[in-house]
Amino acid sequence: MSQKFFMYKGYPLVRNKNELYYGFMRDPFVINLKILTAKKTGDIEIADKIQLYQMSTNPVNVVKTAKCEGGLYEALDMARVWLEKAKQ
Repeated sequence: MSQKFFMYKGYPLVRNKNELYYGFMRDPFVINLKILTAKKTGDIEIADKIQLYQMSTNPVNVVKTAKCEGGLYEALDMARVWLEKAKQ
C-alpha cells in the first residue's frame, strides 16, 4: 500500500504530537525533531525551541544532535542540510 505524506523541500514530514520525522526511511539517515517549547501567537502555538537528532536508519542510533531556537522552519532547513550532506 502506497501512502501519501506531506512533503517539505523534497522530503516527507510526519508529525506525532510534539515529535516530527523528516526524511525517507529508505535513506541512510532521517531527522527526528522534538518540539521543546512553543509560544502563543494569537490563537496559534508556534514552536520556538526544537531539538534535532540525525539518526541512522539501520541500525537506529543518533549520529548528530543540535538545538535550534529559531523556530520550526529554521530547524527544518537545518535538517534538510543534514540530509543533503549525508547523501554525499
